[in-house]
Amino acid sequence: QVQLVESGGGLVQTGGSLRLSCAASGRTFSDFVMGWFRQAPGKEREFVTSISRSGGNTYVTDSVKGRFTTSRDNTKNTVYLQMSSLKPEDTAVYYCAAKGTLRSTSYLYTSPMQYDSWGQGTQVTVSS
Repeated sequence: QVQLVESGGGLVQTGGSLRLSCAASGRTFSDFVMGWFRQAPGKEREFVTSISRSGGNTYVTDSVKGRFTTSRDNTKNTVYLQMSSLKPEDTAVYYCAAKGTLRSTSYLYTSPMQYDSWGQGTQVTVSS
């Protein structure tokens, strides 16, 4: 497993932007597909986006498409979630997750059950 620590959450107004970071340690970062999930109070954990080991492929769920992007820097062992045009419904705890895979181009992992390691989460609150 890999250890993950998210940062960058906070309070932002509707229409604002935030960039979340997730720093990894303990294993070779480039061996892992990385995903971002979120969980609002009383709701199930929801897939947001995932990125392949090299960063060449990403997948974004429809509800945030065009507003959220993910990227990674394997030299810094960090994955990012850039969020813009934020809405109150984006309010949630955001988690990064890692899935080890031998497939260098894989990225379509959307279920929390597919991931091996999780960060502790960072709160994002969007005020109306």
